[in-house]
Amino acid sequence: MAIGVWISLTLYFVLMLGIGFYAYRKATGSSEEYILGGRNLPPAVAALSAGASDMSGWLLLGLPGALYAAGLIEAWIGIGLFVGALLNWIIVAPRLREQTERYDNALTIPEFLANRFPSRAVLLRVVSAVVVVLFFSVYTASGLVAGGKLFMTAFDGSYQMGVWLTLGIVLAYTVVGGFLAVCLTDFVQGCIMMLALIIMPVIVLFAGQGGGFSQASDTLSAVDPNYLSLTSGLTFVGFLSAVTWGLGYFGQPHIIVRFMAVRSVREVATARRIGMSWMAISLLGAIGLGIFGRAYVVRNDMTIEDPETIFIVLAELLFNPLITGFLFAALLAAIMSTVSSQLLVSSSSLTEDFYRLFLNKKASEKTLVLVSRIAVVAVGAVAAFIAGDPDSQVLGLVANAWAGFGAAFGPLMILALTWPRMTGAGAVAGLVVGTATVIIWIALGLNASFLGGPGVYEIIPGFIAAFAAIVFVSRATQDTGEFRPLAQPAE
Repeated sequence: MAIGVWISLTLYFVLMLGIGFYAYRKATGSSEEYILGGRNLPPAVAALSAGASDMSGWLLLGLPGALYAAGLIEAWIGIGLFVGALLNWIIVAPRLREQTERYDNALTIPEFLANRFPSRAVLLRVVSAVVVVLFFSVYTASGLVAGGKLFMTAFDGSYQMGVWLTLGIVLAYTVVGGFLAVCLTDFVQGCIMMLALIIMPVIVLFAGQGGGFSQASDTLSAVDPNYLSLTSGLTFVGFLSAVTWGLGYFGQPHIIVRFMAVRSVREVATARRIGMSWMAISLLGAIGLGIFGRAYVVRNDMTIEDPETIFIVLAELLFNPLITGFLFAALLAAIMSTVSSQLLVSSSSLTEDFYRLFLNKKASEKTLVLVSRIAVVAVGAVAAFIAGDPDSQVLGLVANAWAGFGAAFGPLMILALTWPRMTGAGAVAGLVVGTATVIIWIALGLNASFLGGPGVYEIIPGFIAAFAAIVFVSRATQDTGEFRPLAQPAE
């Protein structure tokens, strides 16, 4: 590997660790600072942190790989995600920022649910925390798989070494700097990711004997006349299984926790505009990378064994080593921004919703921060074990975890924030039914292999079943007046 690549990567690692040390000095004195950054994130940091922690290695590996293999029809996933993210910013973000503070300054999603529904407080905290840790272990594993593939493909190294190296770097700044370190690194990583997704498709489109859009279109049409079609071969079930990825946004703890940390409700709108602009540019770049990358490979008579490595292969082929190192840093940024967020949310639930609730109710702030750090390491180790198979597909792992969270927490969060009549029993029913439906759907093999599969993506039955369970059980049980009206307009 050229020295220029190592120089770029070394500078990136030093920057991440420097941010972690800065955050350690700035905001790790209490559990609120370590877990939620003191609710003082500027809009731009909150927006890019939410986006970067959302997209992960899926944006640079999974989505381009799906488009490379199947064509433009896979772009429906990105379209569904964009619409879902926008609705999440509009419906959930301002309400969650205001209500988590109103309901006794809740620091985690399980704690908010317990405070919102005191009649089922303990049960809600325990069940929701179990769901968080369960699905995040799988979700975090998807990021480590991406790190392993990068190390194996780009550096000709061991897949397992790549998994543990990725985890080690993330742990270094997450354990030390907590939520603030994660959000600040996310901001930097989000900028790097967006730049890479602007640069890469443009260079690939015109590289070698490329003739721009026209020649790329001709090349791909020769491979498959329907390759650039958004609708050819698209079934109704396939369409739903793609666009309903957007439903998952309402229930992703590592994303919506950023809403809780924005400086004020008033600044949520600014964060939304920044975040959605970033997402639009990044998704278009990822789609372009997959499509134009396929044209480049065909034009140059190349063979790509794993479509999810197209970003890595082209970064090595087409760029100066210093730029290649920057592009690899962008991929690592995508991976680590999500892994760090997921580790921190999981550790927060283990600390606040298990340790503090059952083992040490009078724990000091210093003890809680220490336990949070230990929990980060523990969840990371479990995720690394799950990521042990080098044949794991990033997109597949993400899809399962995304559906699990979307069905378990999506309807629950929407109704908890907007429907005063919802009861604690309804909340528990929705959480259990949504989780169980997704797990059973996957176990029975009824889920879709995305647009080409015969099944239905598990988030659809899970979301519908959870929503229905909440409404039915809430209507069937007595309203105990658990909703607290807003006493005065939020600032």
